[in-house]
Amino acid sequence: MVQETNLLMEVPKASRPRERLDQFGEKALATHELLAIILRTGPRDSNVIQLALRVLNEFEDLHSLKMASLEELTSINGIGRTKAIEIKACVELGVRVANATQLKSGTITSTQSAGTLLQKEMRDLQQEHVVAVYLNTKNEIIKKKTIFIGSLNSSVAHPREIFREAVRFAAARIILAHNHRETRSQLKRLRTLSELS
Repeated sequence: MVQETNLLMEVPKASRPRERLDQFGEKALATHELLAIILRTGPRDSNVIQLALRVLNEFEDLHSLKMASLEELTSINGIGRTKAIEIKACVELGVRVANATQLKSGTITSTQSAGTLLQKEMRDLQQEHVVAVYLNTKNEIIKKKTIFIGSLNSSVAHPREIFREAVRFAAARIILAHNHRETRSQLKRLRTLSELS
């Protein structure tokens, strides 16, 4: 068995894949850098970046790598059974992520249907809650989130938190609900801010 080591220490820190991903994000990395992060270490005679390049050079393209068997992967110098299994697991996870769709939990057909849904969930809450329901362009619920929980008689709902989540979930519409009358002035403020943006 080839003993693994980490000659990556020879590579300047700013050029190491993990550090680059941390600083610039995953989209800034080349394919071999992403693979190097998954592989973690190289064999005794080379660093992990060289190993990643060796793996990619063995296959015509990423589709060929996706279809590679464990035996094909382990035939590459520096890829043992464990690394081959990790590559296969990462490839399969990538396939599943690519095929995933955003879960939807119902459709809002009117203000009455929104009110009925939220009243059932919020009627027995003792503390004040501000809940945001994020909808796509078809009024399907893509996310429901409690934005703030206040004390027995107050909550502080900041528009920044509500709109940050809307951007994160790529929501086309937002429904805000609260279970105490005292938040009306805050929600009026939110409505004004949303009209300005």
